[in-house]
Amino acid sequence: MKKWIALISLSVLVLFVSGCTTDPQPPKKPVIDQSLPKLTDIKFLSEVTEVGFEWKPSFDERVSGYYIYRSNPEVQNGKLERIATIKDKYSSHFVDTKLKPETQYYYRFSTYSKNKRESVAGDTISVTTAPLIKSVAFIKAITGLPYRVKLIWRPHSSQRVASYIIQRNEFTSTTWKQLAVVKGRLNAEYIDGGLKENRVYRYRVKVKTYDGLISKPSQIVEAGTKPLPIEIKNLRATTDVPKKILLNWDSAVEKDFSYYKVYRAINPMLFYSYLAKTEDTQYEDLINANGKSYYYYVTTVDKDGLESPRQQNAIAGSSLAVPDTVYITSSNHDGRSINITWKSLDKRAVKYSVIKQYKGKKKVFTGVQGNSFNDSDVVRGVEYKYNVVAIDKYGLASKSSESTIIEMPKE
Repeated sequence: MKKWIALISLSVLVLFVSGCTTDPQPPKKPVIDQSLPKLTDIKFLSEVTEVGFEWKPSFDERVSGYYIYRSNPEVQNGKLERIATIKDKYSSHFVDTKLKPETQYYYRFSTYSKNKRESVAGDTISVTTAPLIKSVAFIKAITGLPYRVKLIWRPHSSQRVASYIIQRNEFTSTTWKQLAVVKGRLNAEYIDGGLKENRVYRYRVKVKTYDGLISKPSQIVEAGTKPLPIEIKNLRATTDVPKKILLNWDSAVEKDFSYYKVYRAINPMLFYSYLAKTEDTQYEDLINANGKSYYYYVTTVDKDGLESPRQQNAIAGSSLAVPDTVYITSSNHDGRSINITWKSLDKRAVKYSVIKQYKGKKKVFTGVQGNSFNDSDVVRGVEYKYNVVAIDKYGLASKSSESTIIEMPKE
């Protein structure tokens, strides 16, 4: 038996089927010659898509060759049809190919003569093709990676395996997409990149042998990509600090926090440019202007470079504007001095400067307290012009008030 198996295995490998052809059109009803010898003691060896047969050839002078019949498992009642004609009676091997894996077939053999008469068929032989090679026994999907999923599996034990076919399925789809073919039996990983964040994917693996056979799929594994960091909360921007805007916000909650990114725009509807990177929960935007407004948003970036969504609404901030302009309420003289009073609607004003102009000269009185000023340094017959400027605690000065003009009488 062992010698026969070795013999037939070698025969299958070399496909020793000389003299085997397909009969053009067998007669609808064979003409049986019961005197012709039958083929007996037919041995076979089945593979996944092939079955190899071996028999002892008939040297009877009446025999020209052999007919081979096979059932079609897709046809009801399993009717046997002629599939091959062996035209040389000295042939003793036949390989039936392109069969379905793990499928039962029935075969019959008969001899035929020169005038195409056919012997009584031999015994019906039942053959079941081998099942497909199994896929990998162990597969795992690594979850929580940024924009990717990593698959690892145990290398297949069969040295017939040439490559692994990687397939992916999303829950919104009913089909499996082939991603890649990983060549080499000992290669045991694949990284699926370019995925969406915080998305779950399903994977399976098939193995392919050197002779092109593909296994059934492995078990299905699932993995999710890493979610983006959580949006920053309570972003605030100042409006009352001179020459700068101070931003602050709540700390990020991610354990793998790396840094924050600050973005700025001059208009909430325009493009936001990248402004700064910081690990603190505050940022000082230095602005060399008074009353300058900007819009901001801040994001979190984790160790893998994933960036959180921006705030739904940008935060507006501005540097402190100059105080409101004062207006002079009265101006008069008593012949010896000039009196001016004014009013300021801006409560930020802590002092005032009074600007005096006459005869092409200019003099500024600083640190004036209250809402009035008395100027006794005047000369009769001279015209004087006064303006008032409000000053806040930061030293920011308002625009000059409208001028008031007083002419001292000559006498």
